[in-house]
Amino acid sequence: MIKSIVIDEKILRLHIWDTSGQEQYRAILNSYCRGAHGVIMVFDVTKAESFDNVKMWLQAIDQYSNKNVKKLLIGNKCDLTYDRVVGYAAAEKLADSLNIPYVETSAKRSINVEQAFKIIGTELMSIPEVEASCLNYQLQIKPIECTTTTETE
Repeated sequence: MIKSIVIDEKILRLHIWDTSGQEQYRAILNSYCRGAHGVIMVFDVTKAESFDNVKMWLQAIDQYSNKNVKKLLIGNKCDLTYDRVVGYAAAEKLADSLNIPYVETSAKRSINVEQAFKIIGTELMSIPEVEASCLNYQLQIKPIECTTTTETE
Protein backbone atom coordinates (compact mmCIF):
# COMPACT_ATOMS: atom_id res chain seq x y z
CA MET A 1 0.00 0.00 0.00
CA ILE A 2 1.23 3.51 -0.76
CA LYS A 3 0.06 6.49 1.25
CA SER A 4 1.03 10.05 0.39
CA ILE A 5 1.11 12.68 3.11
CA VAL A 6 2.22 16.31 3.21
CA ILE A 7 4.95 17.20 5.71
CA ASP A 8 6.49 20.68 5.72
CA GLU A 9 5.04 21.45 2.29
CA LYS A 10 6.58 18.33 0.77
CA ILE A 11 4.84 15.20 -0.42
CA LEU A 12 6.14 12.09 1.32
CA ARG A 13 5.14 8.74 -0.16
CA LEU A 14 4.98 5.99 2.43
CA HIS A 15 5.27 2.42 1.12
CA ILE A 16 3.53 0.33 3.76
CA TRP A 17 4.01 -3.40 4.24
CA ASP A 18 1.72 -5.03 6.77
CA THR A 19 2.92 -8.23 8.44
CA SER A 20 -0.05 -8.28 10.85
CA GLY A 21 2.38 -9.33 13.58
CA GLN A 22 2.15 -12.94 12.51
CA GLU A 23 5.00 -15.24 13.46
CA GLN A 24 5.19 -16.62 9.90
CA TYR A 25 6.53 -13.24 8.75
CA ARG A 26 9.44 -13.35 11.20
CA ALA A 27 11.40 -15.55 8.78
CA ILE A 28 11.23 -12.89 6.05
CA LEU A 29 11.49 -9.89 8.38
CA ASN A 30 15.02 -9.18 7.18
CA SER A 31 13.75 -8.58 3.65
CA TYR A 32 10.99 -6.29 4.97
CA CYS A 33 13.45 -4.30 7.09
CA ARG A 34 16.30 -4.07 4.61
CA GLY A 35 16.29 -0.57 3.22
CA ALA A 36 13.31 0.54 5.32
CA HIS A 37 13.60 4.03 6.75
CA GLY A 38 10.75 3.64 9.22
CA VAL A 39 8.81 1.03 11.13
CA ILE A 40 5.40 1.33 12.76
CA MET A 41 4.79 -1.23 15.51
CA VAL A 42 1.08 -1.67 16.28
CA PHE A 43 -0.25 -3.57 19.27
CA ASP A 44 -3.80 -4.16 20.46
CA VAL A 45 -4.55 -2.40 23.80
CA THR A 46 -7.12 -5.14 24.54
CA LYS A 47 -4.57 -7.98 24.32
CA ALA A 48 -1.63 -8.19 26.74
CA GLU A 49 0.15 -10.74 24.54
CA SER A 50 0.13 -8.26 21.66
CA PHE A 51 1.87 -5.68 23.86
CA ASP A 52 4.29 -8.25 25.29
CA ASN A 53 5.40 -9.17 21.75
CA VAL A 54 6.42 -5.58 20.91
CA LYS A 55 9.87 -5.94 22.49
CA MET A 56 10.53 -9.18 20.58
CA TRP A 57 9.52 -7.58 17.28
CA LEU A 58 11.60 -4.47 17.98
CA GLN A 59 14.65 -6.62 18.74
CA ALA A 60 14.20 -8.38 15.40
CA ILE A 61 13.78 -5.04 13.63
CA ASP A 62 16.95 -3.73 15.27
CA GLN A 63 18.77 -6.85 14.10
CA TYR A 64 17.72 -6.55 10.45
CA SER A 65 17.29 -2.83 9.81
CA ASN A 66 19.76 0.02 9.65
CA LYS A 67 20.63 1.64 12.97
CA ASN A 68 18.93 4.93 12.07
CA VAL A 69 15.52 3.46 11.24
CA LYS A 70 12.71 5.64 12.61
CA LYS A 71 10.14 3.89 14.76
CA LEU A 72 6.64 4.62 16.01
CA LEU A 73 4.71 2.61 18.59
CA ILE A 74 0.93 2.55 18.21
CA GLY A 75 -1.62 1.22 20.67
CA ASN A 76 -4.68 0.39 18.56
CA LYS A 77 -8.33 -0.04 19.60
CA CYS A 78 -8.19 2.84 22.07
CA ASP A 79 -11.96 3.21 21.63
CA LEU A 80 -12.55 -0.09 23.47
CA THR A 81 -12.20 1.51 26.89
CA TYR A 82 -13.85 -1.30 28.88
CA ASP A 83 -11.83 -4.03 27.15
CA ARG A 84 -8.46 -2.33 27.62
CA VAL A 85 -5.79 -4.39 29.40
CA VAL A 86 -2.71 -2.35 28.44
CA GLY A 87 -2.70 1.05 30.12
CA TYR A 88 -1.59 4.20 28.36
CA ALA A 89 1.11 4.80 30.99
CA ALA A 90 2.66 1.34 30.49
CA ALA A 91 2.83 1.75 26.73
CA GLU A 92 4.19 5.28 26.98
CA LYS A 93 6.82 4.08 29.47
CA LEU A 94 7.96 1.41 27.00
CA ALA A 95 8.10 3.92 24.15
CA ASP A 96 10.04 6.39 26.31
CA SER A 97 12.54 3.67 27.29
CA LEU A 98 13.08 2.96 23.58
CA ASN A 99 13.19 6.68 22.74
CA ILE A 100 10.38 6.39 20.19
CA PRO A 101 7.07 8.25 19.89
CA TYR A 102 3.83 6.65 21.07
CA VAL A 103 0.25 7.32 19.97
CA GLU A 104 -3.04 5.56 20.53
CA THR A 105 -5.42 5.02 17.64
CA SER A 106 -8.70 3.46 16.69
CA ALA A 107 -8.69 2.23 13.12
CA LYS A 108 -12.40 1.46 13.43
CA ARG A 109 -13.33 5.01 14.47
CA SER A 110 -10.49 6.79 12.64
CA ILE A 111 -9.08 8.24 15.85
CA ASN A 112 -5.49 9.55 15.49
CA VAL A 113 -4.83 7.46 12.36
CA GLU A 114 -3.79 10.46 10.26
CA GLN A 115 -1.88 11.85 13.26
CA ALA A 116 0.12 8.60 13.44
CA PHE A 117 1.15 8.94 9.79
CA LYS A 118 2.11 12.58 10.42
CA ILE A 119 4.27 11.53 13.38
CA ILE A 120 6.21 8.88 11.43
CA GLY A 121 6.37 11.21 8.43
CA THR A 122 7.92 13.97 10.53
CA GLU A 123 10.42 11.47 11.94
CA LEU A 124 11.29 10.29 8.42
CA MET A 125 11.83 13.84 7.17
CA SER A 126 14.82 14.09 9.54
CA ILE A 127 16.63 11.61 7.26
CA PRO A 128 18.34 13.71 4.56
CA GLU A 129 17.89 11.16 1.75
CA VAL A 130 14.18 10.83 2.53
CA GLU A 131 13.68 14.58 2.67
CA ALA A 132 15.58 15.00 -0.61
CA SER A 133 13.41 12.42 -2.37
CA CYS A 134 10.16 14.23 -1.58
CA LEU A 135 8.28 16.28 -4.12
CA ASN A 136 7.57 19.90 -3.37
CA TYR A 137 3.92 20.38 -2.62
CA GLN A 138 2.49 23.38 -4.37
CA LEU A 139 -1.08 24.40 -4.08
CA GLN A 140 -1.94 25.97 -7.36
CA ILE A 141 -4.81 28.37 -7.42
CA LYS A 142 -5.92 29.38 -10.86
CA PRO A 143 -8.16 32.38 -11.17
CA ILE A 144 -11.43 31.82 -12.90
CA GLU A 145 -12.20 34.42 -15.48
CA CYS A 146 -15.62 35.86 -14.92
CA THR A 147 -17.46 37.39 -17.80
CA THR A 148 -20.65 39.28 -17.67
CA THR A 149 -22.94 40.22 -20.43
CA THR A 150 -25.16 43.20 -20.47
CA GLU A 151 -28.03 43.88 -22.72
CA THR A 152 -27.59 46.82 -25.02
CA GLU A 153 -30.43 48.63 -26.62
